[in-house]
Amino acid sequence: MPNLDLSILVVDDAKFSSAIITKTIRNSGYRDIRIANNAASAITMLEQRPVSVLIADWLMPEMDGLELAEKVRQLDEASNHFTYIILLTAKEGVEALAEAFDRGVDDFVNKSEMNKQLLPRIFAADRISDMQNTLLVANKLLMDNNKELEDRNVLDLSTGLGNQRLAHDRLEDMLRQTESRGGATSYVLIGIRNWQTIRKQYNPAIVEEVANGVARRLRHLTRPLDTVCRISENQLAIISHFNSLDQCTSTCFRRIHDGINHKAFKTTAGFISVQAGTSIVGIDGSVAMPKAQDVERVALKQLQYAYDTGTISICHWPEATLEAQKSE
Repeated sequence: MPNLDLSILVVDDAKFSSAIITKTIRNSGYRDIRIANNAASAITMLEQRPVSVLIADWLMPEMDGLELAEKVRQLDEASNHFTYIILLTAKEGVEALAEAFDRGVDDFVNKSEMNKQLLPRIFAADRISDMQNTLLVANKLLMDNNKELEDRNVLDLSTGLGNQRLAHDRLEDMLRQTESRGGATSYVLIGIRNWQTIRKQYNPAIVEEVANGVARRLRHLTRPLDTVCRISENQLAIISHFNSLDQCTSTCFRRIHDGINHKAFKTTAGFISVQAGTSIVGIDGSVAMPKAQDVERVALKQLQYAYDTGTISICHWPEATLEAQKSE
């Protein structure tokens, strides 16, 4: 059963020819038919409202059917739409048809056989254009859903730890809690200095085993209420709350630092050691709370110092800002 609401655009510079084509289509029950007397007018109409089927004469002045087909494909790409293009032609031969297919044409109707060929070709175009546009809409919905899931995702899919988004949000929450209830917030940044070396030396599956090993060990080394996140491929963050800033010391985090550095990780390729640097920023509840991104920036600056010295780099806010300025 044909879709009588199928949108069709007929493009022909010969008014008599376009009238004959339109009459033939209307007599078959199709209702949504528009007519353009040249390719430029057709493009304007398509920009206003796309169609499912375009029927155009191959030979037209100024812009022929092939050039029109290329323009239509550009419009389709921009609007996530598919237009089935049928050219009316008296041309024959493999080379001419091959060129037309290469430039975006879907089908042909020979002018001498138009009375026999036109309607069957439109019936086929109806099915194909409907299927193509249904797939395009479904694909667009799938892409939108995937993007929404990515925007909402707070987990690192490889390790199961929180990702950078969760770390940032958790740090913001912890800073607000410290401001209202007192105590202190600590932001610990752990960077694996030899990560690129590990990636070059081992295949991706082994590298993932190392990442998961680091994640598991950090879970065991941290307190149950601490938040552990993998914020990039070779960096992890720990967000914690303490009763006072005096508890936020390098000694407190020495066990974590040594636990990552001094014990190799077992993989199917053998034991692999990582070289980690640790940077800590502590914020007391009695000072004006910084923004989460400022704390992250200072911790990243301090991480380079930890790499260079092989020590745990620790600083307290607002002195941390001064230390970061010195390292710039």
